[in-house]
Amino acid sequence: MPADLLDAARNRTGLDDFGDGSFRDGLDVLVRSATQEARLNAAGEGFLYPRLVGHLSQRLQVEEWYRRHPEIAEVDLGEPLIGVGLPRTGSTALSFLLAQDTGARSLLQYEATQPCPPPSTVRGHDPRIGETEHSGQVGTRSHVPSSVTGPIECQDLMALDFKSHIFQAFAQIPSYSDWLVDADLSPTYAYERRVLKLLQWGCPSKPWRLKCPTHLLFLDHLDTAFPDARFVMTHRDPTDVIPSVTAVYADIVGSFTDHVDLAYLTRLNVEHWSLAMKRALAFRDAGADHRFYDIGFRAMQADPVGEVTALYAWLGKQVTPGFAAGMQEWWAQNAENREPADVNDPARSGLDLDAVKPRFAEYVARMERWTDGD
Repeated sequence: MPADLLDAARNRTGLDDFGDGSFRDGLDVLVRSATQEARLNAAGEGFLYPRLVGHLSQRLQVEEWYRRHPEIAEVDLGEPLIGVGLPRTGSTALSFLLAQDTGARSLLQYEATQPCPPPSTVRGHDPRIGETEHSGQVGTRSHVPSSVTGPIECQDLMALDFKSHIFQAFAQIPSYSDWLVDADLSPTYAYERRVLKLLQWGCPSKPWRLKCPTHLLFLDHLDTAFPDARFVMTHRDPTDVIPSVTAVYADIVGSFTDHVDLAYLTRLNVEHWSLAMKRALAFRDAGADHRFYDIGFRAMQADPVGEVTALYAWLGKQVTPGFAAGMQEWWAQNAENREPADVNDPARSGLDLDAVKPRFAEYVARMERWTDGD
């Protein structure tokens, strides 16, 4: 099956060089897990496997651009600001606020989905914008603010190395999920850096604003690729986070299988995110704490522009009047889109909050100190 996907990508693009072969491990585990465990329905098979071919096709095109323009490798990415934190902590809203800074550069949804051709080579309207708009929403509702021309998580770039949480949001693939948490993501982040250089090539140099909750699991690997990065970490009580993120997984997975296992999805999220926090605390304690700026969920809800202004002061930058006005306008326009209106019932997925709390106890104690209890 992986060989068929590789051949399909070659046939689609007419290219043959996939670059570094590190992606094969993730692809092989993912395809085996999807085939044997996911119980995909027709919609699931019609979505997942073409998506994998799409990622492979993008790899082929990235490598072709580098072959034709080796100078891309010399692009300086500067010092990125990378957003981390548990899912459902307001990190997506923060990324949209940061995207209002015209002096910075966000990873845009249509670029992450299709990095090629590089933006600097496109004249006039970019057809990828329309293609992304018409690709359809995954799941039955919108879970976070979203725009094809707005910022997006690093998941699609990580998926080019087939080591990404995005796949377990599409399908119940326990073997892949178990393998992923102990995988070496150094090649994944090296390839993300490679793609970011391609996206920046030929464009004005601006500092990057990136974000992805998955990074919490692999900060040591991320640091190898982005040693100059600084981090903004968003915080929220895990007992609010886990039911919410489990509901998101169930909604999306439920589009692609007729056998949603809520208990499994709950265990998966508890295990992955408690481990992520354990690793994140260790990374900060090992000498990286000064590279982190912390924002509490309630503080962001109360004064978003003030929180970003304080973040920029920490970065040694100022929020311009235009930047502040853009943030205020976005916040007002998206008041109903920042969080789903429904309340997620922990009991629905069999989640025992009293059993979960000890797994996050150390993080909660640290969070309260970092955010002054916000």
